[in-house]
Amino acid sequence: MKQIFGLISLFVLVLALAACGTANNESGGSANGGEEAEKGGKLVVGASNVPHAEILEQVQPILEEQGIELEIVPFQDYILPNKALADKDIDANYFQHIPYLNAQIAENGYDFVNAGGIHIEPIGVYSKKYKSLDELPEGATVIMSNSVADHGRILTMLQSEGLITLKEGIDTTTATEDDIVENPKKIKFRADVEAGLLPQIYNNDEGDAVLINTNYAIDAGLNPLEDAIALEGSDSPYVNIIAVRTGDEDRDEVKKLVEALRSEEIQTWIKEEYEGAVVPVSE
Repeated sequence: MKQIFGLISLFVLVLALAACGTANNESGGSANGGEEAEKGGKLVVGASNVPHAEILEQVQPILEEQGIELEIVPFQDYILPNKALADKDIDANYFQHIPYLNAQIAENGYDFVNAGGIHIEPIGVYSKKYKSLDELPEGATVIMSNSVADHGRILTMLQSEGLITLKEGIDTTTATEDDIVENPKKIKFRADVEAGLLPQIYNNDEGDAVLINTNYAIDAGLNPLEDAIALEGSDSPYVNIIAVRTGDEDRDEVKKLVEALRSEEIQTWIKEEYEGAVVPVSE
């Protein structure tokens, strides 16, 4: 009798093990394989609230039709989205332009690549005291982001507006205040404020003019086309991109994300929604 019970117990154990093996095979063969299979149909993208996250929301149904779940993780600053990407907490991010990406790679050793450019956000000059750059008085204080990657862009814009002149032959993307050779108004530059706090600086009426990135301006209720006293041209090379870890640019989900963002439907939506304050890359 004991032998019979022993054989029955062994038979039940074999069946249990077989069932476990079947479950593992159905889920990908292992815990890791299951996670990879689940991840294959999902893309987690970190983005600034405006306009990046708003644009991604328009893309969600397009990707859903292709079997891809797009999860959007909002960020309020320019540092954490790249840290999250490096830590593999997200699959991609959408908030930065190429000079900033390059600066972050050089500073932090990130192994990131540009998976595709999507749009340009012209930086604007805002002032509660003056209606044009020409009205700025001698010795005026101009406040800009503490992000070094934006300084060359800002100085190049101010040069195009005739406010300053930079050295000839320099790489304008890396220009600094030391590269200014002519400053007829003796403008004083202040660059000690985080980009996300610039609208607050403007609202507090600090300085004579404040340069604010369009995403933060819109997020603070400003209309770049109406409220800015000067706006960067749409020919700016500072295209906002989808950034991913090296190798993931060839991932099918990433390619489909970029294709959807560059589609006529989304590009038209960007033009109509932001009325020129955000410019599709195709332009």
